[in-house]
Amino acid sequence: MNANEKIKIAENRLTLYLKAEQKILKGQSYKIEGLELTRANLRDVQNQIKNLKAEINALNNKNMKKCRTVILGW
Repeated sequence: MNANEKIKIAENRLTLYLKAEQKILKGQSYKIEGLELTRANLRDVQNQIKNLKAEINALNNKNMKKCRTVILGW
């Protein structure tokens, strides 16, 4: 798996975690047909968001180091 594929996977996961965070912030627990359910822990979700952002930045930086600029005519 190359760096671009890893970035895409991490970005997709980040999107899912951001959606989960929104749902948690709107309400930690909810009821369906009399059954009370509790969403994931907000702190855990926010930590994972932080980790994924760092991973994406690291992968992007690593990807950028592979690029070279060549100026012709100097």
